Amino acid sequence: MAEEGQVIGVHTVEAWNDHLQKCNESNKLIVVDFTASWCGPCRFITPFLVELAKKIPTVTFLKVDVDELKSVATDWAVEAMPTFMFLKQGKIVDKVVGANKDSLQQTIAKHMATA
Repeated sequence: MAEEGQVIGVHTVEAWNDHLQKCNESNKLIVVDFTASWCGPCRFITPFLVELAKKIPTVTFLKVDVDELKSVATDWAVEAMPTFMFLKQGKIVDKVVGANKDSLQQTIAKHMATA
């Protein structure tokens, strides 16, 4: 799959729904980064996220710009950027708010252990 080992930008609601559908059908952990171009901490955490995606190809990393996909951000009650949602089989199993590398890494590790 071309999508492994990278952070996938989701730019349309159709693409988002498509990813969710795939998520529902698999037992993979999906990490969604709700971000914004004007958000400093989001820019700070991006290279770290890219590194994680390379290191952990079994996890799918998605990136959603809240200004680009306002309806998705609203549906998922995203209030601060960055917000990381952790999904399994289409359900939110966890979330981390803020550009906190340690929390991000620990939360991924926790949910990979239960995969």
